[in-house]
Amino acid sequence: MGDRTFLGEFEHLVLAAALRLGEGAYGAALMREIEERTGRSVQAGSVYITVQRLEEKGLVRCTLGEPTEGRGGRPKRFVTPTPAGVRALADHREAMLRIWDGLEADLEGGR
Repeated sequence: MGDRTFLGEFEHLVLAAALRLGEGAYGAALMREIEERTGRSVQAGSVYITVQRLEEKGLVRCTLGEPTEGRGGRPKRFVTPTPAGVRALADHREAMLRIWDGLEADLEGGR
């Protein structure tokens, strides 16, 4: 258990969104995906900082697309989860399921 990579809440959301989006995962698409699925407002800077942190941890790999006129000549930065990132996401999911196990009745009771 000591060699696991633990994810923060927003790291989890960004990594899961990148996995879901596949080859289309870049900043604006990640923001939309998280906002649509969580109802949570997301700032671009938060996504970019989190992607950088995930990249430093070796959980995502970033590549630059082709520059486009619509983006003022700037390329999109695509985000791909690494095998270690997918493993960290799976570990995080399992930990959440274990911690929530047995709490359904408490949640339904309005506690």
